[in-house]
Amino acid sequence: MGFRPLHDRVVVRRVDSEEKTKGGIIIPDTAKEKPSEGVIVSVGPGARDEQGKINALDVKAGDRVLFGKWSGTEVKLNGEDLIIMKESDIMGIVEA
Repeated sequence: MGFRPLHDRVVVRRVDSEEKTKGGIIIPDTAKEKPSEGVIVSVGPGARDEQGKINALDVKAGDRVLFGKWSGTEVKLNGEDLIIMKESDIMGIVEA
C-alpha cells in the first residue's frame, strides 16, 4: 500500500536516539524521550496561495529534519511507525 500526503503535509520516520549518553551511561527504554529528529519519507505537492497557485515545499524525501516534540499525528503504515505533519511543524533541515 502506498501513501502520498496532500497539500503541505510530509511523512516523517523518526530517527532512533542514542542508547548511551556521552559519559557511557546506558538509557533504559522507559526513560527515553521520543526523538525530535527524523527523515522525510514523502512530501505533498505544496499549499495553494490566494490565487490558487501551488507553492512547492522546501523539504524533499530523504532530508533529515528537526521537528517539535508534539508535532504531527502518529500513524502506522505497512507495520512502520510514521508521523504525518505540516511543513510548518518542521524547524529545520539537518545538513551533514
